Amino acid sequence: MRAAREPLHVVTLIDLVAEAGGAETLAVELLDRLDPARFARTLVLYRHLPESSQLHAGQERLVRRLTARGVRIVRLDGRSRRDLASWRPFLALLRSGDVDVLHTHKFGPNFWGSVASRLARGPVFIAHEHTWSFEGRPLRKLVDRFLIATRCAAFLVVSERDRRRMIEVEHIPARCIRLLANGIPAPVPDPAADVRAWFGSPAGAPLIGSVGVFRAQKDLGTLLEAHALVRRRRPDARLVLVGDGPERARLEAHREQLGLSEHVVLTGLRSDAPSLAAGFDVAVNSSRFEGASLAILEWMALGLPIVATAVGGTPELLDGGRAGALVPAGDPSALAAGIEGLLADRERAAALGARARERQREHYDIDGQVRRLEALYLELAGGGAG
Repeated sequence: MRAAREPLHVVTLIDLVAEAGGAETLAVELLDRLDPARFARTLVLYRHLPESSQLHAGQERLVRRLTARGVRIVRLDGRSRRDLASWRPFLALLRSGDVDVLHTHKFGPNFWGSVASRLARGPVFIAHEHTWSFEGRPLRKLVDRFLIATRCAAFLVVSERDRRRMIEVEHIPARCIRLLANGIPAPVPDPAADVRAWFGSPAGAPLIGSVGVFRAQKDLGTLLEAHALVRRRRPDARLVLVGDGPERARLEAHREQLGLSEHVVLTGLRSDAPSLAAGFDVAVNSSRFEGASLAILEWMALGLPIVATAVGGTPELLDGGRAGALVPAGDPSALAAGIEGLLADRERAAALGARARERQREHYDIDGQVRRLEALYLELAGGGAG
């Protein structure tokens, strides 16, 4: 245990950050909201983003905002994650004696943080896992168990199910694992936003939507297939997919194959996602696996009717189906039935949305998450419970 001092210096390591959702954005939000009177804050970014990247402009805006709020930014100059020479400034920072807590987020940073903290023998190390399926990838399980877990003072998880999977699948000792439920700031949609006009959706026509990174985990192909089924009963229904990512080209091709080109909008990255989502009649998460989805939490805060696959921590978020409809993963028919059910029963849809809003405010508010995190930092760095 380290000697207590204030302000404690917390260093957060992530690979990149942009403006649109994701664990990295939450990591930055947590760091930014720490009490500056008690915590000095440094953000280390190690993935190089070319200026041509769509994420670059968003990252630059966030960096400027954080710098103005007193967060120190350290960028590692490597052109790839395996450019080991680029890690020297990070090691020097950890060896300076000025860092009390190193907090890393997601598997890559957790790995590099465990290696660097061994070499530096310096601050308290906290690893934070946000989501993965705990299926396949035996090497990852070994890294989590024998490299990361054996070094960190706490291995944070975002759901009770993830905690159980770490114990049962990865065989990490329960004493190493701490549950820190995700929280979000209250979304502030633009009250003047006319979402239907933006997407050409007639008044009264169902508007179904999802927000997130277009990657295989999100299984948006199943959502497209479900939408094709929904349109058999509701031919005026529109689907809006807010986001971008590596699956975009495949989704565009699948949309064409299903004859949905005029009925499904792929918006690209949007900084106004809350304003778009606020206009959805039903918000849908079709993921194959999740930790504790920030998109679902945002929809809960907006009081939206939600249909989601019953994977990972999602049933916890939606209170076992009492704050949203749960369906099996990978099943277009079940997903379509869930959507159609909420479109047909607007009273039930409104009740689920109201319960979701209430549950988010009670259990998944970011200020509560920050206070719990501050107490953990103080506990592990030697300052007691705060």
